[in-house]
Amino acid sequence: MSESIDRTGGRPVYLQIAEELRQSIVGGSLKPGAPLPPEPELASHYLASRGTVRHAISVLKLEGLIDIEQGRGMFVRRRPPVRRLGHDRFARSHREAGKAAFIAEVEAEGRKPDVEVLEVAPAPAPSEVAERLRIRTGTRVLVRRRRYFADGQVLELATSYLPWKFVKGSPICEPNPGPGGVYARLEELGHRLKEFTEDVSARMPLPEEARMLQLRAGVPVLHLVRTAFDEDDVPVEMCDTLMAADSYVLNYRLPAD
Repeated sequence: MSESIDRTGGRPVYLQIAEELRQSIVGGSLKPGAPLPPEPELASHYLASRGTVRHAISVLKLEGLIDIEQGRGMFVRRRPPVRRLGHDRFARSHREAGKAAFIAEVEAEGRKPDVEVLEVAPAPAPSEVAERLRIRTGTRVLVRRRRYFADGQVLELATSYLPWKFVKGSPICEPNPGPGGVYARLEELGHRLKEFTEDVSARMPLPEEARMLQLRAGVPVLHLVRTAFDEDDVPVEMCDTLMAADSYVLNYRLPAD
């Protein structure tokens, strides 16, 4: 850390301190899990009051860059992101190996995946779901709501909608659809998958979403909506997913031609 705090005007001193600490974290000078100096030491270093330093620390905490552990101190946050490989995660080889996309993805990072099934039940299709599945609004669909974890950390919430006429009476209607997940069962039902489309946007979470994802204040979510198509270009699933933005790196490999 340097001592290049400009006290001649402009931004408040606490924001300048926060920016310098942020640069140390983002630039790698302070590694994940590394302790930050205690408040008195930071105050002495920056020739600032402890109240000013406390304001700077609160900014970093809101940004999700640091953890404050009672009785232990302040630490750079330990939350290694999962690399979500757009070119690989829906490969048929994963399904044939008995692994759903999320399981294969998290295990590739050397972490332990877990899935909490929140709901599996038929329901009328909302208008946006119906539009993507090319069915009438109110048509019956199967709703599958899940919460996904890696090493006990919540990563995402996902709700899938599948046309009831395709899945009624199948293992897809069970909480655990079996090895390879829903996509493996769809292919067994004759819907060999051809392609997926995904729309990704970012926003701040609603209070209930933040609670379910166990997000800290100031952490946004990635909103990903995926539609799966079979070889007849029939949409067979829509999946609405909310991902903790600080938990993922979205990786895409795209052809140049």
